[in-house]
Amino acid sequence: MLVLITYDVSTLTNAGQKRLRKVSKICQRYGQRVQNSVFECVVDTTQFAQLKVELSEVINESTDSLRFYQLGKNYKNKVWHIGAKPSIDIEGTLLF
Repeated sequence: MLVLITYDVSTLTNAGQKRLRKVSKICQRYGQRVQNSVFECVVDTTQFAQLKVELSEVINESTDSLRFYQLGKNYKNKVWHIGAKPSIDIEGTLLF
């Protein structure tokens, strides 16, 4: 399933800046960054549960915000892209 993750982490303190880096690194392990604080992740149910646990352990719920949008398995007709940064087929062949 495709999950869209957005986050807003308060960076007014050094601890907040550290949380922001941790949130970004966790999201990068599961998907691709499509905007500064937005990731697209193709995960199964178990991975999604683990991702939510990992992120909830990092954020400060009184100052930070996480949003998860489940677009499901048939997401290809639910996502449109216009503008810079062309879309990448996140389930396509990965070339190094």
